Amino acid sequence: MARRDAHARLLPPPLLLPLAAAWLLLSARQGVGAQKVRVEEELEAYPNESVDLRCQFIDGGGKTKLTQVSWIWEPTDGQRDNIAVYHPIYGQSFPNLSFKDRVIFLQQNLENPSIRISELRMSDAGRFTCEYATYPSGNEQGTTTLIMLAKPRNSAKVVTVQAGTKAAVVAQCEAADAKPAAAIKWLASVGGNHSTSTTNGPDGTVTVRSEYRLVPTPADNGREVTCMVDQRTQDKTWMHPLRLSVEYSPSVSIDGYDHNWFVGRLGATLVCTANANPAPTTITWTAASGPLPDTVEVDGNKLTVRKVDDAVNTTFICEVKNKHGAAKHQITTHVIEALEDPSSAGVVAGAVIGSLLALLLVVALVGVLLTRGRRRGNRAFAGDSAAGTGGGGSSGNGADYGNKARLLFGGEGKNGGGGNNNGPAYTYREGCDNAGTLTEKANDFHHLRLHRHHAGATLSAHDILLSGELDDAERRKFDDSTEEEEECYDGNALPPAYHIHRGRGGEEDMYLDDDMESQRDGSVISRTAIYV
Repeated sequence: MARRDAHARLLPPPLLLPLAAAWLLLSARQGVGAQKVRVEEELEAYPNESVDLRCQFIDGGGKTKLTQVSWIWEPTDGQRDNIAVYHPIYGQSFPNLSFKDRVIFLQQNLENPSIRISELRMSDAGRFTCEYATYPSGNEQGTTTLIMLAKPRNSAKVVTVQAGTKAAVVAQCEAADAKPAAAIKWLASVGGNHSTSTTNGPDGTVTVRSEYRLVPTPADNGREVTCMVDQRTQDKTWMHPLRLSVEYSPSVSIDGYDHNWFVGRLGATLVCTANANPAPTTITWTAASGPLPDTVEVDGNKLTVRKVDDAVNTTFICEVKNKHGAAKHQITTHVIEALEDPSSAGVVAGAVIGSLLALLLVVALVGVLLTRGRRRGNRAFAGDSAAGTGGGGSSGNGADYGNKARLLFGGEGKNGGGGNNNGPAYTYREGCDNAGTLTEKANDFHHLRLHRHHAGATLSAHDILLSGELDDAERRKFDDSTEEEEECYDGNALPPAYHIHRGRGGEEDMYLDDDMESQRDGSVISRTAIYV
């Protein structure tokens, strides 16, 4: 149109009006024809399907006489050719051999000469014109454009490559025999790029291929890329994920050594771990010192030492191979002295702990005894002072010691004072009815000793030791009870538990269950001081 306008500007002005008038007359004629022959402007179809091409003649005044109708096919890149003709007298005809067995008239009349084409081919695409031969107006026609569509045959695959330093095709995607041509895109988490190529088929279809390239590394093995295909005939995008396959030579490491291989250890294990694609074909264990020791067993990538000894104090080497190469790794094991038997160690530990506990118990017991000995010494000192100054006693057989007098057996000191430092152990309780009893103030053990005293049994050192186990609270109770007893005890006689016997030589012998101790001044005193 632009070219026509440009050419028109070059023509002389007198010629412009005649040309414009002619063009208007032609356009009017085509418009009238388009109105009389009704067809569909465009249709879409797929190979191996069927399509109906509709045609109808519209005569408003009924003055046009129809003599014949023809369907003319004009391929995209070819010449016009009749494919179907209908005459009311001579009937129907199909002159084009490529359509002869695939075209039929839906109704055999001139008013509605629609046809159906079956088993469509991609080459059937083009312009189909329904043309009437009429009288007196001449030929009237209408054209339908048939667009043949083809769904793509999509596919994608991985290309196995070897790790290296050059870019290589690692994945391919294809949308074949599509019309119109498909569009291919890639979705990938790895670095790379893609290239696309197209190939036109003889039937008007287009095949699109795309390749994804990158510099492959062992880390890229197993990573995912996705091919995506968009095309007019598809309801949604076709997507196909792929996992890359990158092959590489092995890398090796040895695991399992814990630096605790002691003599006698059982079942020490080393594991040879290989990272390779494809999988290793061979795994070999060797020792730097020579052949593997007799105590070593090998099972694939696992080396086991049945019992650790000095023979495995060496360097173990693991070598792995696949079709792309070999790699090895080594580890040096150090054998240490055998550890003690856990049971013996437990016994020794128990013995040590028991000894420490016993020692602590002894120290605690000694501390308690020393503390109580000091307390008894202080009480004895106080008792001696009281006996020497306020006892009110006199020498002789009928000595009166008072309510809390100290009994001295053997020689008497000045003012009736004695030299025994033992503390009080018993209290003599005498009721007003002169029925005297010896009671214990400290604990139940004193009752036992009192019982032995009356029975004539000898008190042990342990009994005497425990006799001083009176705390301050008990001692106060003891003093309170003795004060109450002063009311009933007249102080003229010794408690019934103590007896005085005169010897043959006129000496006075006093005893308390053989509890006597000789002094440096020649006197004999009781080991236990008793307050009464």
